[in-house]
Amino acid sequence: MTATALLFRDDAYLRRCDAVVVGTTPDGGVILDRTICYAQGGGQPGDSAVIRRADGTEVPVSNTVYAADRTQIAHVVGPEEATRFAPGDPVSLTLDWEPRLKRMRVHTALHLLSVVLPYPVTGGAIGEGDGRLDFDIADSGLDKTDLTDRLNALIARDAAVTESWITDAELDANPGLVKTMSVKPPRGSGKVRLVAIEGIDLQPCGGTHVRRTSEIGTVAVTNIEKKGKQNRRVRISLVD
Repeated sequence: MTATALLFRDDAYLRRCDAVVVGTTPDGGVILDRTICYAQGGGQPGDSAVIRRADGTEVPVSNTVYAADRTQIAHVVGPEEATRFAPGDPVSLTLDWEPRLKRMRVHTALHLLSVVLPYPVTGGAIGEGDGRLDFDIADSGLDKTDLTDRLNALIARDAAVTESWITDAELDANPGLVKTMSVKPPRGSGKVRLVAIEGIDLQPCGGTHVRRTSEIGTVAVTNIEKKGKQNRRVRISLVD
């Protein structure tokens, strides 16, 4: 079985690639040998895109998800449209860039939020221009204005955002790297991807990020919700 090569892991800014059809799924997904599309998971939505066939026909991809064994990625085009693809077909894939870029900005901002609030993270979600993290924290007088100022101060440092890899064993030996209690770092290949924000943060993550914190732009903490005795939900939004 051919695993899908995850090009977005090496370069989240790729907007187009050539690929070959590996197969299809019963629910209307087209599996490619390589992709620039992020598959839904870890609180981040799957990407939308357009697949272009050799004859020039363009087919919209409404979502990108993992196939059953999680080594392949399916690009959802619908059951009827999927029957028109066959293994070996050459195609090109063009990413729906604007939603992806907003998610990248939000995702990196949420990593910074986990620095501003250094508490265990119990959940999170990334949207197109907004997002949230849930923290295992009692009511401690959190203030939206204060959190916004501290978050934007980190963004303004224009820190580089880079990736590296460690083995599963190295991660097990450094459990403090994992901040999320509900979402586990992606494993299965024997290595785990780390995302570093220079001088600020380091944690396992399989998602897509901007290259520098300045690319996030200005953000605002828009709401702080009490979700339980020991749980606070903090929402952020891109201002620009």
